[in-house]
Amino acid sequence: FAAQMIPVPGCNGTKYEIVKQGQGAEVQKKSKVTVHATGVVKETGKKFWSTKDPGQQPFTYTAGIGEVIKGWDMGLLGMKLDEERKIEIPADEGYGSAGFPAWGIPPGGTLFFTLEVLKIQ
Repeated sequence: FAAQMIPVPGCNGTKYEIVKQGQGAEVQKKSKVTVHATGVVKETGKKFWSTKDPGQQPFTYTAGIGEVIKGWDMGLLGMKLDEERKIEIPADEGYGSAGFPAWGIPPGGTLFFTLEVLKIQ
């Protein structure tokens, strides 16, 4: 599975695979984009966040300008409407050596994010 993953341009270690092809416009830097996102810690297999969980909603942000962790930010660029990607993000392009203990992300934890583009503005 890992052999099929493609390195993300502008990153050093973040990789992705396309789970579902999209169509139409691509996410560009400064696009306002709405996504479904599910994050899992690679080391533990524990889900720490999902916009698909009860009470959660799709997440909207401005792409490519650092509003989210680097691996996610760069990994979403070029995605098309309705595309779904699985992105593997090393700690250096995620939450770093500190991790994010409140979310169960250990120091130096590698993350898997499944991202699905719902809207591009």
